[in-house]
Amino acid sequence: MDLIIVESPSKAKTISKYLKGKYRVDASGGHIRDLPQRTLGVSVEKGFEPRYVTSPGKEETIRRLVDEARKADRVYLATDPDREGEAISWHLQSVLGLPEDGENRIEFNEISPRAVEYALQHPRRINYNLVDAQQARRVLDRLVGYKLSPLLNNKIQNGLSAGRVQSVALRLVVEREREIAAFVPEEYWTITCELQDPEKRHASFRAVLEKFGGKKLRIGSKEQADKALADLAGGAYVVGSVKKTVTRSHAPAPFTTSTLQQDASNKLGFSAPETMLMAQHLYEGIDVEGEGHIAFVTYIRTDSTRVSAEAQAAAREYIAKKYGKEYLPEKPNIYASRKGAQDAHEAIRPIDLSRTPEAVKKLLDRKHYAVYKLIYERFIASQMAEAQYDSMQADILNGKYSLKASGKALRFAGFTAVWTEMKPEGSEEEAKGLLPPLSENDPLDCLAVKPEQKFTKPPIRYTDASLVKAMEEKGIGRPSTYASIISVLNKRKYVEKDGKYMKPTEIAYKITDMLVHYFTDIMDVGFTAGMEERLDEIEDGGKDWHAIIGEFYPPFEKQLRFASTDGDEMTEILCPKCGMPMVRKTGKYGTYLACSGYPACSNIVSESEEEISDTPCPKCGAMMVVKSGRYGKFLACPNYPDCKSTMPYGERAEIIEGVCPDCGRPTKKLRSRTGKPYYGCSGYPACKFMSWDMPTGEKCPKCGGPIVRSPRGIIKCANRSCGYKKPTETEDQ
Repeated sequence: MDLIIVESPSKAKTISKYLKGKYRVDASGGHIRDLPQRTLGVSVEKGFEPRYVTSPGKEETIRRLVDEARKADRVYLATDPDREGEAISWHLQSVLGLPEDGENRIEFNEISPRAVEYALQHPRRINYNLVDAQQARRVLDRLVGYKLSPLLNNKIQNGLSAGRVQSVALRLVVEREREIAAFVPEEYWTITCELQDPEKRHASFRAVLEKFGGKKLRIGSKEQADKALADLAGGAYVVGSVKKTVTRSHAPAPFTTSTLQQDASNKLGFSAPETMLMAQHLYEGIDVEGEGHIAFVTYIRTDSTRVSAEAQAAAREYIAKKYGKEYLPEKPNIYASRKGAQDAHEAIRPIDLSRTPEAVKKLLDRKHYAVYKLIYERFIASQMAEAQYDSMQADILNGKYSLKASGKALRFAGFTAVWTEMKPEGSEEEAKGLLPPLSENDPLDCLAVKPEQKFTKPPIRYTDASLVKAMEEKGIGRPSTYASIISVLNKRKYVEKDGKYMKPTEIAYKITDMLVHYFTDIMDVGFTAGMEERLDEIEDGGKDWHAIIGEFYPPFEKQLRFASTDGDEMTEILCPKCGMPMVRKTGKYGTYLACSGYPACSNIVSESEEEISDTPCPKCGAMMVVKSGRYGKFLACPNYPDCKSTMPYGERAEIIEGVCPDCGRPTKKLRSRTGKPYYGCSGYPACKFMSWDMPTGEKCPKCGGPIVRSPRGIIKCANRSCGYKKPTETEDQ
């Protein structure tokens, strides 16, 4: 039996159902290999070659897939149809020992029986341009994040992170907040008149004062408003020009990843990560009662508005049947993707138009249904005819003053029978309803005049939707990264939500200011967008990814070296590891010496003469020293950075009754960094016995392990798998 390997178990379940047991379908659970978590994993000296290791927790998955591949007649790699998916297939090919030029890669834009069968009939080789583009992005992001994050931790505070795209997105949020803080409101006035024909044959209408002497009029004070009101009161209103037209509004394009996130935020109130989670489920498949695992939409990571001819034909048939042929444009609507879009996949659309939102409402939960309905209706609307409006505009004259009146009435619904566009936040509502019949030189009576004082408004804070839109427009990141970037900003508490709006926290300003100061290029929007284009060139096959990283890294390393030493005192002490001068730095734990050759050499030593305590280090046995930090005094090992043990100040190791079961010495009651008590041998480091419970010195009669006493007084074996517990007096009775 042939084997198909996909990424997610949900996707495997859907495909397995469609293939009806003809193939074995299994999932890798995403990446099986990646860069190591705790080291750089990139050889700068050897052309930036990455060093891949087995992803944590994937050992059993690899063993299972290797065994299944060995038994299979043929192996198909069916990971997602993008750079990341291609890289996962490449790693699988390497680990499973599949031939490098073998045609075992299949892909499909939708998980449907037709698409899966077609893909199986058209396997191809791994696209190494896609793999190289993914590797370049991964290496670039690792170099930036791995080098910048320690710098932030050293100069600002611990626990911070930076990223090539993440930090630029944060800069947008910070700069918008500063624009808001620096904004000075300006006063202005509007004057609205309610007008009607003298015979009152028609309804009244409103007109807004717009011009004086043929030029745009801006009223900036009450005095100016009062003068305009007095002039209008002393004059007569008469109709100037009248313009009647039929205006058209074109249907919106089907969803891309970006526009889906924006509309789900504006219409449903969903965050970008939440929207992508619901969309991912709809793409991979959801259990439907009576039908099994069903996929609902096409691939959801795309920046293309292209739609297949088959999908267009199905949409036109559906529209003609449900709404009538007048709702069909003469030719199918075709939309140009934005500049720089990959266009590798179709826009996001429903797989099966017979699964209408009404038909699936009882099959999906509220959130999945809401996202599916949004995708379905947007796709149908995208293939419908234009909406048409009867529009009328009139200029009303009063001396040198000119007022504008406008009206608009729906003539033909077109796509608006399905879809209502959201107005940009802060935009003025359009006039509703047509104006009454007006002809040039008709006199008008003024029924009321309404002056209104207003003030200009500051820029609006970013929401998930507007930040995604800004990132897309500026070329920062790619569709697959928008949601994860927003998720990181929230998780790291670099932004906090004020309703639906993003507000940068205090630490966000510090991070942004430091990075902008030292790393002008990396934090520049244009530079980041340009790097995205260079990564795209790798995918197109025209650039060697090693060369692109090689051009980027030397200037970056120079900036990094300067940033790490800037403002620090250079000493005459030489680094014992590389011979470079040491610089005196101040961190959260006080003053220390660091090699000026960082990041090539990251040696750090202590130079201060701290107070020596009477408490031995629980890890290496050295007497701990007293240090001062943000939260007061604490104990730290003097062998830092080789030993990074710390303890709360005032804690003293307490000798308690009991014997170490390994060497017979007394034990000490100590505390971990989180304050949790534990017991360690007083002979440490010669004897490394430690236990969360107090050792009694006895051995377990069942397995020979140490007998301990829990805080509740229960005497038991420390070996959990043993399960021995000494009976209490009550139990003996």
